[in-house]
Amino acid sequence: MLSRRQKHILLKFFSLFSVVRGYNILVVVLAQYLASIYIFAPNIPLKAVLFDVNLLMLVLASAAAIAAGYIINNFYDSEKDLINRPTKTMLDRLVSQNTKLSFYFVLNFLAVVFASYVSFKAVIFFSIYIFAIWLYSHRLKKQPMTGNLVSAILTVIPFFAIFIYYKNFETVIFAHAIFLFLLISMRELTKDLENIKGDLALNYKTVPVVYGEKTSKLIITFLVISTLVSCVILILFFKIGAMQYFFYLSVMLLIVFLLILWKSTKKMHYLLLHNILKFIIVAGVFSILLIDVSIVLNRI
Repeated sequence: MLSRRQKHILLKFFSLFSVVRGYNILVVVLAQYLASIYIFAPNIPLKAVLFDVNLLMLVLASAAAIAAGYIINNFYDSEKDLINRPTKTMLDRLVSQNTKLSFYFVLNFLAVVFASYVSFKAVIFFSIYIFAIWLYSHRLKKQPMTGNLVSAILTVIPFFAIFIYYKNFETVIFAHAIFLFLLISMRELTKDLENIKGDLALNYKTVPVVYGEKTSKLIITFLVISTLVSCVILILFFKIGAMQYFFYLSVMLLIVFLLILWKSTKKMHYLLLHNILKFIIVAGVFSILLIDVSIVLNRI
């Protein structure tokens, strides 16, 4: 049996893990490594990629900066989250705001330290990234469209760091990046529809609040169509191996997503839509393995 103190420490850990969205960070780390092996550096021996200390430092810098970003976002959105996600917010509040802010500065410092191992340019890159996350959380998030666009860009930037490191400018990388960017943009707008109650209460100028739900759905519909086109282009014009089946599944799920979207009126409907997009994104990470299984076998 755990003592009261041990239970208290465990709850604090889970609270902090919830604040920094530890599960999301683990997915990003996995995605960065899989993308490095299959997309960014397919011609480099597997062991050279896996044991590349510079790559590890870039991944750790990304993870630390993203975790810090979730903390500062949680700090500024605490009142809104209490309305939209009361259960999660109560768990998050087991850790004091002062502790969260202290951890925020520590994580940002670690991100810069990790980046400094790679190069001074990496330090500048992550310093700008950290500032951009703070600016988004403090000011830009409350602006219609601008907030959604910046959020999608900030989500993709950690992969851009790896892209710069390997200096691989093949078209397929941009095709995958566009697909991911469109999915994340959709997810951000869907989250705005899901959280409209809290946004209205605290005067967040999101797209649904300023322009209404119908306009938001029209924008999401445009993004869905663009994503479907992106899927078709990736299937027809690029060598993606068995990953094509992921894109076939994505097409089907996005069509279902669109049908549900126009019938959605409640928070639970938008939560379902949000989860569909999260599933596509996470499934996409693991489906990178399907590009060419022989790549791993031949490079061990």
